[in-house]
Amino acid sequence: MESDPNVCSNYSSETVNKTFAALEEFKGGNALFTFPNTPIKCAGAPQKIMYLAEQHFRKLGVRSNTNVIFNTSLPVIFGVKKYADALMDIVKDRNINVNYRHNLIEVRPDTKEAVFSLLDSTTNETATFNYDFLHVTPPMSTPEVLRKSKLVDKTGFLDVDQFRLQHVAYPNVFGIGDCTNIPTPKTAAGVSAQGGVLSDTLDAVMKGQVPTGRKYDGYTSCPLVTSDHTCIMAEFVFEFKPLETFPVNQAKERRTMYYLKRDFLPQLYWSGLLKGYWEGPKSIRKALHLGMSK
Repeated sequence: MESDPNVCSNYSSETVNKTFAALEEFKGGNALFTFPNTPIKCAGAPQKIMYLAEQHFRKLGVRSNTNVIFNTSLPVIFGVKKYADALMDIVKDRNINVNYRHNLIEVRPDTKEAVFSLLDSTTNETATFNYDFLHVTPPMSTPEVLRKSKLVDKTGFLDVDQFRLQHVAYPNVFGIGDCTNIPTPKTAAGVSAQGGVLSDTLDAVMKGQVPTGRKYDGYTSCPLVTSDHTCIMAEFVFEFKPLETFPVNQAKERRTMYYLKRDFLPQLYWSGLLKGYWEGPKSIRKALHLGMSK
């Protein structure tokens, strides 16, 4: 990545500053964005930078000679159908090419080529793409000290009960957040909802009781920024079922959701979540839906 100024990633503090510089220098050609074949932090982020970049190319006047390509290891653009349908309308409207089951395995900076394994191939086929701009979302895992311990499942993530957040084999071990194998995307919103559940579980265990308090329902949220003024606010629970806070269709691009994401959620994170005050929007959701929501 160091040898090519046109290869960048927002997922590292060491490389994130390259992104805007590369966008500013882009003159057209293939703009390639990737999604790896592992669980990642904030599964919507690889798309967010793509939509913002596509808009920036229009501002620069180079969009007409640019191919925007999203190569994802997933079989769908997003796991929740309601939001996936909305995103598909966006990529079609903005002429973005999406290739599914493509996993980045090699970057050749000298020839500006990116090589992808075709995950559905039975003969280990690969596909090579030329790039003029490449945003890489790297494969991710738990820290080595955890990954090589007896606490993880076969995927390398902490093996906890998805409802109580207590380890399935070691009852004095608990987990929260990205290191766990809970079947929901890894987001700060997920951590906020898990925090209250874990508090109940720990309280019961420390009292020598079986946990009977709140269960985690898989709540998570992904603010899908689609431009510098619009956002789709995806919210859902286990089995990728939508569970929205606001009494509007959150699959629609909205300016209000963009400003919520840009201005309010950072304050909520620093002043609420990190200090233990924020356990998710359940009470707000109930109030806005007149008590008729979970």
